[in-house]
Amino acid sequence: MKNKAIEMRSCEGKGKMIQVFLPSISKFAIIVCLSLVFPSPIVSLQSAINVWPKPRLILWPKPVATFLSPSFTINSPHHQYLTPAINRYLRLIQTEHHHPLVSPSVNISNSSALEILTVNIIDLTAPLQHGVNESYSLSISEVGVTAYLTATTVWGAMMGLETFSQLVWGDPSSVPVGLYVWDAPLFAHRGILLDTSRNYYGVEDILRTIEAMSANKLNVFHWHIADSQSFPLMVPSEPELAAKGSYGPDMIYFPSDVARIVQFGLEHGVRVLPEIDSPGHTGSWAEAYPEIVACANMFWWPAGSQWPDRLASEPGTGHLNPLNPKTYKVIKNVIHDVATLFPETFYHGGADEIVPGCWKADPTIQSFLSNGGTLSQVLETFINSTLPYIISLNRTAVYWEDVLLDDKVKVDPSFLPREHTILQTWIHGTNSTKKITEAGYRAIVSSSDFYYLDCGHGGFLGNDSQYDQQTAGGNSGNGGSWCGPFKTWQTIYNYDITNGLSEDEAKLVLGGEVALWSEQADPTVLDSRIWPRTSAMAEALWSGNRDESGKKRYAEATDRLNEWRYRMVSRGIKAEPIQPLWCVRNPGMCNIVNSF
Repeated sequence: MKNKAIEMRSCEGKGKMIQVFLPSISKFAIIVCLSLVFPSPIVSLQSAINVWPKPRLILWPKPVATFLSPSFTINSPHHQYLTPAINRYLRLIQTEHHHPLVSPSVNISNSSALEILTVNIIDLTAPLQHGVNESYSLSISEVGVTAYLTATTVWGAMMGLETFSQLVWGDPSSVPVGLYVWDAPLFAHRGILLDTSRNYYGVEDILRTIEAMSANKLNVFHWHIADSQSFPLMVPSEPELAAKGSYGPDMIYFPSDVARIVQFGLEHGVRVLPEIDSPGHTGSWAEAYPEIVACANMFWWPAGSQWPDRLASEPGTGHLNPLNPKTYKVIKNVIHDVATLFPETFYHGGADEIVPGCWKADPTIQSFLSNGGTLSQVLETFINSTLPYIISLNRTAVYWEDVLLDDKVKVDPSFLPREHTILQTWIHGTNSTKKITEAGYRAIVSSSDFYYLDCGHGGFLGNDSQYDQQTAGGNSGNGGSWCGPFKTWQTIYNYDITNGLSEDEAKLVLGGEVALWSEQADPTVLDSRIWPRTSAMAEALWSGNRDESGKKRYAEATDRLNEWRYRMVSRGIKAEPIQPLWCVRNPGMCNIVNSF
């Protein structure tokens, strides 16, 4: 009876814009109530008031707008992270003056200009962590001078502020009225992985990426900090790792840099998830501690050997030696300091691509194998010595799928407690996701077939005869890279990360991440490699890639993504174009009608 009473109360005042969102109201109840408030048919948003990612529910019966008052302001409770966001969005709203690429068919109301956006927060104390409530509602009435944004948490309010900013356009600024938005993400984990080891990215590049993530309602910056190529993080208790393992003193992230990035993330609703990949991908550690790294600084694929006998899967050899006690002194110092530097409750330990040839090249490990041991037991020794320590620091461990699914070196599930372990996929598409969730583990999806942004730009190895092609064929069809071809925004948008899963298995999928590995990327191409393709994933994980009837909406999304890409560019993000401007100015004319 209590919920019913709330639902009935929320419908009172028919003909007036609802101003308060009550979280106990079901989405169905909201739709029923608003159908009484708005008897007219729902009208799709025009290009001028395009919102990306598309909200879950938009009601706008009439294409009517009003001007934004020159003295427009935002009222909200004070909060350490929300207040900077309020100030940032107020400046953006007052100064952006976005001009849509296609002039909208919108009538300007004779009502008073909109003067205030009032922000109401139900829970001001909820921390930014996985699963935090990011829902919000936004109402802009045709009457009155105040709009209302209501959210359960400050993090949902930040999402609503972004939506409101995208609703404002023109000079003088206009905003739609008679509009109601209810919104919440389908997936709680929506992220970008950036590899800062193979090539270095300055702090400003990372901040710009986080700001663009926030605009696209992405909430996890997965920072793949170190790898075999370099160790750029200054770890206070192990300073030699960066001093000797980085590319140089001007390519190091100091604790003050990390604090700035973490703070910036919190002010944008973005968690910063650190990854210190180990025991593989650790060749750079050997610059400081050669005694704990197997096969360091060796040629990655010795002449005359077969691929299974390689020492690494790409240039840059080195695995930590799990049989050397000093290994754990060093890595536990690293884990402790990283957990101190990053408040994020997830800790990514990597554990991918254990190459048998590297460990076999170490005399200590070779002796262990000669006495009947296995490489899987070597990995189990490492996991069993580090995972409990990660857990003791109140962290949930994230590993790449290899630790459980590799066909040669993997651990028994008994070493990976499900309540403390999340597995991230990257190969074999939804097959890996199926195996992980069937085994009862939570999953983050980063399939290289769909979500790897570096694919299709050719290989980076020299002395590669496959490129000496005088006729078509060879490796050209896949863009010359192992994970080619290039992943188009449509490929990313249409990927269903829970495809083939049962209902219970799908519940274990936390969300997804695109990945930009940096063998052939650095700050000069950062924006264009990520955007707007990542915007496609952002919408698919936020509100889905299907319309109300269940049909994929990629055709309808094209014009909206074009508009959003241009708006991102105006905001300082050098996103690459997806079509000629002619297509944008002639909506639908560049579509394919025939099926192939």
